[in-house]
Amino acid sequence: MDTLSDRWAKLEPFTTIVGPDDDRPRPTAILFHGCGGLRGHLPMYAKAAKEAGWRAVIVDSYAPRGWSREFAMATVCTGLILRGWERGGDVVASIQGVSARPDVDETRIALAGWSHGGWGIMEAMSCDPNPATALGVRDAECADLSGVKATYLAYPYVGVAALNRMRPWRHCPKTLAVISQRDHLTTVRNAQRVHDMVRNCGAEVETWVAPGTHSFDEPMTALPMKYDADLTTEAIGRFRALLEDVAVAPRPVPAAA
Repeated sequence: MDTLSDRWAKLEPFTTIVGPDDDRPRPTAILFHGCGGLRGHLPMYAKAAKEAGWRAVIVDSYAPRGWSREFAMATVCTGLILRGWERGGDVVASIQGVSARPDVDETRIALAGWSHGGWGIMEAMSCDPNPATALGVRDAECADLSGVKATYLAYPYVGVAALNRMRPWRHCPKTLAVISQRDHLTTVRNAQRVHDMVRNCGAEVETWVAPGTHSFDEPMTALPMKYDADLTTEAIGRFRALLEDVAVAPRPVPAAA
């Protein structure tokens, strides 16, 4: 079983980094694709992060494992392999690896996940790292989530296979949860119930019920999923606003008189 460092060593060669052309430490968003693998919408969000002065790191969870899109569609999307808790190992390893970069402000990290990627983020936020083999890595207890200031959850998978969806989060960053009104994988009520649980853990959670299907921001149509350009523009705008909000440095505490 991998350590956090082992997992990042496998993932890092297949990451794409987008951001301002400098080497100053900047807040950084780490993006995790859905069960269908890397698609055309993640670069659009990465571009929005760059325009907001952030770096963005797009993580490919499949290339390091030697999986094609066709293989992932037949196995991951059907729930046969790589459940959300295992994907959570990619999340915590990426946090550790990205935070160590000299051009990253490790105190201002945002996590963004689409569908299966959102499931993985939620598992990483809620998982008890004991036993140490939690999240499919040997040293999950070493994962430091303190720098994670925001999560963007785009129609995260919260269906019946997400057995831990109501487990309280142990780290509670500001969260924007996007719910697809016509999502074939969950009801709006179920998704709202899950996000209410997160809110009750102490996280500041904004929910947006987008009047579209699952994967409405992915430039393709595979019924019952359908691309919606207008909703995509709004989603990207909301994502950027979240980053701009949490990028603001906290005000210093005045010294005692």
